[in-house]
Amino acid sequence: MSKGHTRSIGRSAARLAAVQALYQRDMEGTSLPKLLDEFHQHRLGREIEGDTYADAEVPFFDDVVRGVDARREEIDLRLSEKLAEGWNLKRLDKTMLQVLRCGTYELIARADIPTGAIINEYVDVAKAFFDDREAKFANGVLDAVGKAARS
Repeated sequence: MSKGHTRSIGRSAARLAAVQALYQRDMEGTSLPKLLDEFHQHRLGREIEGDTYADAEVPFFDDVVRGVDARREEIDLRLSEKLAEGWNLKRLDKTMLQVLRCGTYELIARADIPTGAIINEYVDVAKAFFDDREAKFANGVLDAVGKAARS
């Protein structure tokens, strides 16, 4: 396996874990330090119920979770602007909202990662939780955010 391939697997795992961590923070109000510690200690690169979580790239996980948390108002505003008429963030599935927040964070804050790579990664994350229709929805919203953020 090439170093680049290993890194992409680590980042994919980090993205999936970031969505799960932010979902937990939203639902349970877990403090950020406690949340990061819990994921570092118990989830990242560990086996849970027979599934081995690929070794996530921990600094990348931390950056996404902290970044979404710190810039949530800005991220939510950008997302709200791109939702179809009659839709708002409260109507979205709670997991989908975290997928979109994480993708938006990377689109506005991680200029080192190509737009297409970010969108494809979060469409794949969406597919871990949803069917193709929702994955296409995530693709459309993130594509619109990307065009606005990176034009």
